[in-house]
Amino acid sequence: MEAPDLDRWISGVQFWRSASQMKQLPRSDIPEIAIAGRSNAGKSTALNVLCHRKKLAFASKTPGRTRLINVFSLLYKEAELGRLVDLPGYGYAQVDKATQRAWEVELARYLAHRENLAGLILVTDCRHALGPLDVQMLDWFGPRRLPVHVLLTKADKLTRQEQQQALSKAGRIVREQEEAWGGAVSVSLFSGLARTGRDPVLQAMSSWMGLLGDEAAEI
Repeated sequence: MEAPDLDRWISGVQFWRSASQMKQLPRSDIPEIAIAGRSNAGKSTALNVLCHRKKLAFASKTPGRTRLINVFSLLYKEAELGRLVDLPGYGYAQVDKATQRAWEVELARYLAHRENLAGLILVTDCRHALGPLDVQMLDWFGPRRLPVHVLLTKADKLTRQEQQQALSKAGRIVREQEEAWGGAVSVSLFSGLARTGRDPVLQAMSSWMGLLGDEAAEI
């Protein structure tokens, strides 16, 4: 299949199904890309902007309350190229500890054992990127030796200089943890409000799903 234009294939995204547990997802050989992040990190906004949709993903009015794994199909010329898996947000303090723990177990299970998982997009607020819970997520995922793209959201909240400082800090953390996290972690800035920073993410997703062939560029 010819490599599709980035904007064209992402615009074919469609909601497929939801599940409360990984075991409810059907076995599949279609590559999945997971999107994870703390509650209020801007994950739903990022997903909407990446897919050029206004209401593809809904942000809960009460952060941390959404417990479903939401799966979206990526369609191009009537073929399903892959899927986006929107994982429940984590780290919201007002959810009781037992519920928090149950969600953490399910997230860890998905990241560690989902056979057709091709990569992870980790959404983190650039003003305090890669906090302890984000690092925990990457620790869970690291043994898979699969690629990760860290998306530093809400870049519009910072000045240009502060953005570069946040990018440098995240890059330093990634380099320090390179071996534990599989050595294939990239980082970029993103703003849902300004609608900037889509291309590096779409480039990574295309590469993970094998859509760019031998010409896939490293980010």
